Amino acid sequence: MNNEFLKHILRFFLLLVLQILVFNHVYIFGFINPDVYLLALLLLPLTLPKSAQYGIAFATGLIVDIFDLTFGVHALAAMFMIALRPLIIKLLSINKKKMDETVPSPKNKDFKWLLYFTLLTVLVQQTFVSIIETWSFNRFGMTVLNILLNTLFTSLLITRWIFIPKKSSTAF
Repeated sequence: MNNEFLKHILRFFLLLVLQILVFNHVYIFGFINPDVYLLALLLLPLTLPKSAQYGIAFATGLIVDIFDLTFGVHALAAMFMIALRPLIIKLLSINKKKMDETVPSPKNKDFKWLLYFTLLTVLVQQTFVSIIETWSFNRFGMTVLNILLNTLFTSLLITRWIFIPKKSSTAF
């Protein structure tokens, strides 16, 4: 088992545990609820077979659904986000001749690209979750506000997690 694969697995479980034990119980201003588990899905290798990506997204969303009592909403939204991820990457890489076949990460992408990528993918997921949960146009303004604030807050947490400065071994 290589070191990169082990890092993905550990990050996946850490984010899932944080989501279930901490972030599922955080409601800022009564309705902002960040979905940090999305980072594990955003950093899935692009070379991973599509069936594996959908399987991981479904399982991740279903685990969150079980602990959040949302009956498949996150599983469906995570799969929808994974389905649109290649389109978003293509859209953001429009002036490049070839799409990178790597993991979207700070090693191979700049901050601006990662921020747009995170905002767009999280916006897709949050829109899907909010529309399914609300299922009504009675509170359209509140739903849009919920989508925007959840997207911004979740994206802020995700990009902050990605760009946490690595501590040097020479630091005391």
